[in-house]
Amino acid sequence: MAEAKPVKITETVLRDAHQSLIATRMSTDQMTPIMDKMDQVGYHAVECWGGATFDTALRFLKEDPWDRLRQFRDGFKHTKLQMLFRGQNILGYRHYADDVVEYFVQKSIANGIDIIRIFDALNDVRNLQTAVNATKKEGGHVQTAISYTLGEPYTTEYYVDLAKKMEDMGADSICIKDMAGLLVPYYAGELVSAIKENVHVPLELHTHCTSGVAEMTYMRAVEAGCDIIDTAISPFAQGTSQPATEVQVATYKGTPYDTGLDEDLLNEITEYFRPLREEALESGLMSTKILGVDINTLRYQVPGGMLSNLVSQLKDQHAEDKFYDVLEEVPRVRADMGTPPLVTPSSQIVGTQAVFNVLMGERYKIATKETKAMFAGEYGQTVLPFNKEVQKKVIGDKEPITCRPADLLEPELPKLEAELGEWKEQDEDVLSYALFPQVAMDFFKHRKALREGNAPVSGDVECSVQPV
Repeated sequence: MAEAKPVKITETVLRDAHQSLIATRMSTDQMTPIMDKMDQVGYHAVECWGGATFDTALRFLKEDPWDRLRQFRDGFKHTKLQMLFRGQNILGYRHYADDVVEYFVQKSIANGIDIIRIFDALNDVRNLQTAVNATKKEGGHVQTAISYTLGEPYTTEYYVDLAKKMEDMGADSICIKDMAGLLVPYYAGELVSAIKENVHVPLELHTHCTSGVAEMTYMRAVEAGCDIIDTAISPFAQGTSQPATEVQVATYKGTPYDTGLDEDLLNEITEYFRPLREEALESGLMSTKILGVDINTLRYQVPGGMLSNLVSQLKDQHAEDKFYDVLEEVPRVRADMGTPPLVTPSSQIVGTQAVFNVLMGERYKIATKETKAMFAGEYGQTVLPFNKEVQKKVIGDKEPITCRPADLLEPELPKLEAELGEWKEQDEDVLSYALFPQVAMDFFKHRKALREGNAPVSGDVECSVQPV
């Protein structure tokens, strides 16, 4: 057991908690009134930006995500702000050229972000380097994240080696990112101990309650020396979200791990968010299906959001009866693709291809554009080789790339600036357009119409599956 010390808390209610439970639909206006109280708590950080929040703000809420970030910075005067960044994918679903990655990091930090959590869906560290270097250049805190998963190649030695590579490349801290809730308690203690013995930067643990073991996992991890844990204020905790902040604070109170956070202040924050939870439940935005324990998480090793996505795809095809056939196909597709962790975008690629394989009655009779890109090496290097037979069926005689995928991309910013033209009102607009061209353009038109006084009613709240 490691030397006992106070554990730090990163609060996720403004990003991952509402992304996990209500499809990222919490608006900025719902967040700003409570920022002052949250700023007084003494959190290690508040995770408030990145992930799916950027896309959803533009697409459904008709909000400028950059303006949201600036409001956060104004409101959190004493607390570090943290974002989730998908490496070379930034906040989108493809690899972007280095100039876009660098500019996005620059503007994220300029607008208020302190800590950038950078991960790659394949744990290919080559896809982290540009974002790491850019964050360092801008004076931000680099937190690289290990995408945690299960499978034959994912041993303790694999994760320790990955952590050492991340420290060597400049990480100021490292996060074990357990997006599917697969990390069980006793192994969490073993893994944290092993990493702490081999790296010298702070270690953070992020998990989800989907499989029912998260609170126990946190306790074993903290006892093993984990420095920081991610939690969500209780109205937006549990289910596919994180363990409750107040419960974790109470758990360690009076022990050497005591967080020192003010429970009365946390209770006031809880009371603020409780009506938002009730509203989400009454409207159907928060489904009771995602609030309990889903044992299929451990059985099929599939993130909760991915399960929801599979259900949605099958429903659209009137093929709900094929659900378990698809679940059994998922690990086969994953093995064909080199056994990647299942997190955005690899989870969507594997899941969608599994659906096609089952519905078509022939494996890879139809391969999605993203499946072809995966087998062509366009997302990076997987921990195991691809299934050569399947690879040939999908991409034919095309020669797969083996270099860092972004090395093949030409600078994109000049072309994007030219395309944006008169719609640009702030420097950051080109980045919104780079990631989501059509969605951003629709938002820019809405913004202009709103200013001219003839905008349609905004705030579409239809529920859709969001990335993990």
